[in-house]
Amino acid sequence: MLWSKIFLPTLKDTPQDAEVISHQLMLRAGMIRKVTSGIYNWLPLGLRVLKKIENIVREEMDASGAQEVLMPMVQPKELWEETQRWKKMGPELLRIQDRHDRDFCLGPTHEEVITDLVRNNVKSYKELPLNLYQIQTKFRDEVRPRYGVMRGREFLMKDSYSFNINQDSLNESYLVIKETYKKIIDRLGLEYKIVKADSGSIGGDASEEFHVLAENGEDTIAVSDSSEFAINSELLLNEGEDINSLEGKPSPDGNGIIEVKKGIEIGHIFQLGKIYADAMNANVLDNEGKSQTLYMGCYGIGISRLVAAAIEQNHDEKGIVWPEAIAPYEVNIIAIGFEKDERIKKTALNLYDKLLSMGYEVILDNRNDGFGKKMKDAELIGIPINIIIGKQYTENNEIELRHRDGKSSIGMVEDIETIFDHYKSK
Repeated sequence: MLWSKIFLPTLKDTPQDAEVISHQLMLRAGMIRKVTSGIYNWLPLGLRVLKKIENIVREEMDASGAQEVLMPMVQPKELWEETQRWKKMGPELLRIQDRHDRDFCLGPTHEEVITDLVRNNVKSYKELPLNLYQIQTKFRDEVRPRYGVMRGREFLMKDSYSFNINQDSLNESYLVIKETYKKIIDRLGLEYKIVKADSGSIGGDASEEFHVLAENGEDTIAVSDSSEFAINSELLLNEGEDINSLEGKPSPDGNGIIEVKKGIEIGHIFQLGKIYADAMNANVLDNEGKSQTLYMGCYGIGISRLVAAAIEQNHDEKGIVWPEAIAPYEVNIIAIGFEKDERIKKTALNLYDKLLSMGYEVILDNRNDGFGKKMKDAELIGIPINIIIGKQYTENNEIELRHRDGKSSIGMVEDIETIFDHYKSK
């Protein structure tokens, strides 16, 4: 992609209403633009990152044995009344009416819809366990949307639901998704903790949250410095404990010392048990031909929120420092004097074609701007590798490879394949 052709409206100054780093940088880097409170347009650069995260989530969910479906965003009141959540959800549930005065809502989650689907189509224990997932837009009418896409009203989420014949089978499905989420976040290159949590309005017997660690995290969590132990402060308050009184004490699991950290919740997994299946009469016949109520699990991961969480954990004073797996482009070619020097132009275009043929995602900065402007924009949007073709090339036939972490090296254009093979093998 040529930089002059891409819709990439970067900003020099930080918008005043952007409170946290991810919101500031997503606006400045031309990734998103606000439509109204808590609702955003995703521009080409931001959408590339969003799609990369979505694809990683989809690949790992498919590998786990889950099957993808797509459910409607608009849901009828009747289903929500079966679980009594039409009233319980309160003003977070955006209610609407059609032309016939029938009541609907914009889906904040899909337990009712998926349970209705399964109760009408799954009749035997032989069809279980079953895990269905979707990647779809959700809407929750937050009382105070803030922090950009971190706490918006409209957001992209992967939600999945397992259906099981008994508790042991539910435990197995739950652990499969727990391991799947670990694989997803590991592939994204993020530091995280799995945290014991409160089930909240979703309900159920047990739940755990996945938190990306970041200074601007909304949640306070107690973690061990030597084990996987972690617990949300909200759960401690339910148990009558103050999280700060835990700091420096031995971890309850006997491994390490407790530290207090800030986290961004990007995933939540629940063992729902029978609460939805009981309320909606979702049953199957067991191996003795008797009707058994289904056991359910619910598993969510915030795809749009992951974009913001990745930035909160990976940035510096210059801009975003993307983990390589989700960078919008892998390589940026900065051609100084692209329109003035025919040799630089030809070399830049040839190098662009060469890297594309090698399988890299490349953007070529062919704008008439000077080196300073081009480099600042490159650092702002966080491309992992910048190839600079300028004075050193015209004088010595050398190009500079400048990594986003600040490291740089000099090489010859003719050696680019060897240089990148070495980079890819690291």
